[in-house]
Amino acid sequence: MSARGVLYVHSCPPAVRPHVEWAIAGVLGVPVKLEWHEQPLVPGCLRSQSGWRGPAGTAGRIAAALRGWPLVRAEVTEEPSEGCDGERYSMTPDLGIFRSAMSANGDVLVQEDRLRAVLTEADDAPTLRHALDRLLGSPWDAELEPFRCSGDGTPVRWLSAAV
Repeated sequence: MSARGVLYVHSCPPAVRPHVEWAIAGVLGVPVKLEWHEQPLVPGCLRSQSGWRGPAGTAGRIAAALRGWPLVRAEVTEEPSEGCDGERYSMTPDLGIFRSAMSANGDVLVQEDRLRAVLTEADDAPTLRHALDRLLGSPWDAELEPFRCSGDGTPVRWLSAAV
């Protein structure tokens, strides 16, 4: 089953850049050379974005490969495909990795059992609010939003997995 999505590397130290490309190449099975630009929000760091095509579940494999580089801020999305929800992975040095299922219009989908667990465990309104914010990925969104807005309009290139 074929899927596609977008990889956003919001900030990456230059010394880690080749490791990020090798990690992605290991997932896709083809050489990867991303186009890098200065990241104005973190002087001395770089940013890149690229579309990708590959088998369903590729976003999760890319996120797992990037998880080993804790100085990298990144997001990987996978559009819904036949029989599969979309996915979004967000990672920051301070918060780690967040995964959510995503609807076709980009809304975070939260599973019923996770909502029931939060309702069972929350003792008061502030605790409930904090737990729901984490389920929705709000801390990751708050940290990454300035990086999302710092793009320069560079067109998205596409990477394709080996067939």
